Amino acid sequence: MDIRLAAVPIIVCAVLLAACSNSDRIGVAAAPAAAPVSSGPRTTAPPVSLAGRWTFSATGSSSCAMTFGATQQDSTDGTIAPGRGCPFNFFTSRRWTYTEAGLTIRDHTAQSLALLAPAGPNRFEGETDSGQEVALSR
Repeated sequence: MDIRLAAVPIIVCAVLLAACSNSDRIGVAAAPAAAPVSSGPRTTAPPVSLAGRWTFSATGSSSCAMTFGATQQDSTDGTIAPGRGCPFNFFTSRRWTYTEAGLTIRDHTAQSLALLAPAGPNRFEGETDSGQEVALSR
């Protein structure tokens, strides 16, 4: 067999494979550009350092002490050590994050328990995910 004839099928296959990778073929729409991934509200420094002891209270229920940990003065996240007697399921509080949306308290599984907004010097107010009014103050 002539070497030139043996090369023809290889060349034809290479051309066909190259055409498969071209998204501008007739009848084939180009894939849309991926939408930018949103990571949620941007983190921002809280209006006051959250490190230290706070009192967590719920309307019509008890209150408890919570110790917020932060690695720096203007940290946007940290740990929570709840004291005894925290209302609802706030005894499971373990982390806090602060974003444009406000202060989020999270449990040991990283689920949001409440979102609070600044309500004056050393005070935050908001609601639990189930609608209970809560506050955090010094």
